Amino acid sequence: MTALWEIALVLALAAAAVWWAGTRLPAYVVALSDKTGIGHGLAGMLVLGGITSLPELATGTTAAAIGVPLLSLNDILGSASLNLLLLALADMVLGPAPLTSVVARPVTLIQGVLGMILFALVGAAIGIGGGDWGGPAGAWAIAIFLAVLLALVVSDRAERRPMWQVVNPPDLELVEEARQRPISTGKLAVVLGALTAIILVGGVTLANTGEAIARETGLGVGVVGFLIIAIATSLPEASAIVGAMRNRRYELAIGEIFGSNMFNLAIILAIDLVASGEPVIEQAGDFEIAAAMLALVLTGIFVLGLIERRDRTVLRMGQDSIAAILVYFCGIAMLLSLAP
Repeated sequence: MTALWEIALVLALAAAAVWWAGTRLPAYVVALSDKTGIGHGLAGMLVLGGITSLPELATGTTAAAIGVPLLSLNDILGSASLNLLLLALADMVLGPAPLTSVVARPVTLIQGVLGMILFALVGAAIGIGGGDWGGPAGAWAIAIFLAVLLALVVSDRAERRPMWQVVNPPDLELVEEARQRPISTGKLAVVLGALTAIILVGGVTLANTGEAIARETGLGVGVVGFLIIAIATSLPEASAIVGAMRNRRYELAIGEIFGSNMFNLAIILAIDLVASGEPVIEQAGDFEIAAAMLALVLTGIFVLGLIERRDRTVLRMGQDSIAAILVYFCGIAMLLSLAP
């Protein structure tokens, strides 16, 4: 039997590797954005969000394969809320102005609204049920996956054809971007591939060691998935946010979180395809509905912040970030009361 200190050591090494790779990833995603011509918001959603969602994919399919698909679903929902909490905490890095006051592009707002719709769909699917039609995956899982694909298409269209412009643009001193060193396409591909591999392997290791530690506590599948495993698999997002904020890539940071949450919901289909028995949506209950609603409300708070763009800060954070932090911990308290 592996000693607890050995598990903790592996956890620390994996965390260090993921943090190192994640903080360097945004600069190369920006270089990819510049070379391909897609905006930073869309690059954050598609590329950065997709890469940082790989640990959830690997952890989710592994848990489904060993017979605990509900752990995977709660990991996805827990990661979504935690990602939004990380965005609120990252607001302190900006300092002089709220994060949502310096991001003023329609695609970011659209990504947030689409995320809210997807979380509402997940909550409705769990509440309505009836998605087991005898196929390899539940009908609701397929519907959620198709909805995610549609959301990505709508986001891409919004990036390519902006509908409006900001009347009072953000302070240029705050949004001035760090100079990007020229990088060849071949080197860019190699570096992105290497960083992705580090994040994938390190993220899966984090999740597995976190699950091993969680087993010692005797907590239920819901709490373990929502809190402990979600914290482990959200570390790539945390490090990517830090890297984006350090380089003043604020739109990239928000797009990465909204995008990662979208990609995570698409993993529900993979869980159903791997797991045996009834669809995971059919196994979910009040705890998972509340978890989906918490992510929806947190997303809505930031969408409101992006619309209002208030420039007042409290404790170096915008009022929306303060609200998100309070709602998150109130939500955790509610979920703990619902845990079996």
